[in-house]
Amino acid sequence: MGFWKENIEIVKENDPAARSGLEIILTYPGIKALAAHKISHFLWQHHFKLIARMHSQFWRFLTQIEIHPGATIADGIFIDHGSGIVIGETAEIEKGVMLYHGVTLGGTGKDKGKRHPTVKSGCLISAHTQLIGPIKVGENAKVGAGAVVTKDVPAHTTVAGIPAKIVRVHGKNLSKEEMHKLDKERRVSFFD
Repeated sequence: MGFWKENIEIVKENDPAARSGLEIILTYPGIKALAAHKISHFLWQHHFKLIARMHSQFWRFLTQIEIHPGATIADGIFIDHGSGIVIGETAEIEKGVMLYHGVTLGGTGKDKGKRHPTVKSGCLISAHTQLIGPIKVGENAKVGAGAVVTKDVPAHTTVAGIPAKIVRVHGKNLSKEEMHKLDKERRVSFFD
């Protein structure tokens, strides 16, 4: 399945307002930003870094979605609305991730090398969420709207708040005691 066909189907699956493929191509900035990123990323990988940055900035202007050409993004991502999304240079996003408007996959400004988040397959990253630093968000995790995430998020959990804390595991709400215990345990990486 080609990029356009796959991404049109993903939008139709995830957005009940999507009525046709033509409407999606013409009016959904997320699909345009992802298509443009494929070109920018190709240029970046082939050492045309200035042209790649210029290309990505042009599409940032058109879509209000800023994706650094160095970011690694799998096919099969759904960007809903898109306005205000920022994806940093070393960010990695796997297939099946949903990103809503205002999401930042950013760095702290202190890290060297890998300095942006890795978002594993099936994650839902809600509106106005800030994922900061070289953290990992595990498979099928959910991040609540407006959360600020600075620690790894285990697979199949939901985090919310500022700073983000685990509030659900496998869809089950946690008591305050369970949340406190899990938050303490998060100091040790779930991905080692």
